[in-house]
Amino acid sequence: MISVAATAGMALVALGMVLTPGPNMMYLVSRSVSQGWRAGFVSLAGTFVGFLAYLSMANLGLAAVFLVVPWLYTALKVAGAAYLLWLAWKALRPGGTSAFDTRSLPRDSAPKLFRMGLVTNLLNPKAAIMYLALIPQFIDQAAGHVIAQGFQLGAVQIAVSMIVNAAIILAAGAIAVFLGRRPAWMRWQRWVTGTLLGAVGVKLAVDAPAPATA
Repeated sequence: MISVAATAGMALVALGMVLTPGPNMMYLVSRSVSQGWRAGFVSLAGTFVGFLAYLSMANLGLAAVFLVVPWLYTALKVAGAAYLLWLAWKALRPGGTSAFDTRSLPRDSAPKLFRMGLVTNLLNPKAAIMYLALIPQFIDQAAGHVIAQGFQLGAVQIAVSMIVNAAIILAAGAIAVFLGRRPAWMRWQRWVTGTLLGAVGVKLAVDAPAPATA
């Protein structure tokens, strides 16, 4: 079992990631605004399958690689911290984007909505970084059962992502109109998510993790 601290840390990172503008968020929000919440949920189902695919591939492959190439574990953790800091900078810099800077999209069928949600997530660099570099941050090598820990941490990330995205889909239209009429609130949303990611990134960078051991 993963620790409470690891669960809380993973949930915090997942929350910051899901609230930071990216391909998944932009597509889901735009689709929900253009075609309604049902279309948003069909697209979210495709996103969910994409997360499961990444989770399975990362955990079944990386556990063995970390033991064969110990320094790679540290390198990925450092890369994950750097990526969080980069996302924080993108949100906090002047002219940064918000998840609710949306665009109109044509109406699509349910199968296409599902496929687009899946493909968007599989081609999303944030999803790849999440599983390849950020989840390993919270794996305790000394506790053993690295694969099980990876799947548990991934389950936490997916749960947070699905809950937040579902809530955003349901309120996408109203939130987009609200924020579009209130630039100050749009900036506040960017500052909150950027600060959250930056704080976690700094902490992970300072921790100076050790290489994986058998």
